[in-house]
Amino acid sequence: MKQAARRVALETLGWVLVVAGIAALVLPGPGLLAIFAGLALLSQQYEWAERRVEPVKERALKAAAESVETWPRIVLSTTIALLIIAAGLLWIWHPPAPGWWPIEEKWWLVGGWGTGSTQVASGIFAIGMIVYSYRRFHDKGGEGNPSAA
Repeated sequence: MKQAARRVALETLGWVLVVAGIAALVLPGPGLLAIFAGLALLSQQYEWAERRVEPVKERALKAAAESVETWPRIVLSTTIALLIIAAGLLWIWHPPAPGWWPIEEKWWLVGGWGTGSTQVASGIFAIGMIVYSYRRFHDKGGEGNPSAA
């Protein structure tokens, strides 16, 4: 019984990560990394997932390496992550709607602290991924090559 519960929990987490990763491909967040993590969990149960783990891992590492290839990319990525954190803090603080807000105040910063806290967490995670990518891939020549990982 314990083994079945563990299997259901891991499979559920795997699917949640895959779906969240797909969403994060268009929303702020580490989409390929989440998809990779979800597929890694699902690969323990499904052969189709096992076949897809390596290609997704390679693409995620390539994207990580490309994200720190140049200083403008690093600065832009860091700036966007900090703006996401700032927006999250604004949502948590939830000040009254400004005078220029054209619709009802109830539609100002919809979502409250829940939305804000996930934005802050996403921004912190993004900065962590930038630091990880920089340390692993930036200025390392062939040593940090994602295909060598």
